[in-house]
Amino acid sequence: MTDIKELLLSRIRDVEDYPEQGVMFKDITPLLADPVAFTALTDAFAETAVSTGATKVVGLEARGFILGAPVAVRAGLGFIPVRKAGKLPGATLRQAYDLEYGSAEIEVHAEDLSADDRVLVVDDVLATGGTAEASLQLIRRAGAEVAGLAVLMELGFLGGRSRLEPALRGAPLEALLTV
Repeated sequence: MTDIKELLLSRIRDVEDYPEQGVMFKDITPLLADPVAFTALTDAFAETAVSTGATKVVGLEARGFILGAPVAVRAGLGFIPVRKAGKLPGATLRQAYDLEYGSAEIEVHAEDLSADDRVLVVDDVLATGGTAEASLQLIRRAGAEVAGLAVLMELGFLGGRSRLEPALRGAPLEALLTV
């Protein structure tokens, strides 16, 4: 696992003062552009999907789509996008959550998940955990079971893991990198 961590870290670029002054943005586009690193990431998450018994992969808008879709294909599972409110046609389930300054809502197609599904949620970064927590609530409201949460990076100093522990209800949280 150390080799994959070194590979992934070497392909993540720090961008100072983006999107605002004082923020160190972790840019994953160099990782996505490197087929060896992107494949290693996809393979690691696909192993997590299989080991958790997942039947579907949920990707959180928007970078979770980029990471989650190839994971689903590699693991032989279906892929379900969780979008910002108002972006999906048809009947949806919606979940509101709080942001640092305000609130937001996410949605999933109501028919995409069922009681037979075990869902692995995939995203790029775990920060404060608000979006991930809302996605877990949304999955359960759809009648499915949460198999786990897999993220490329956990920003440990923001406390998202401790916020998510009650919502995970014992399901694993896999972070390939902690910064």
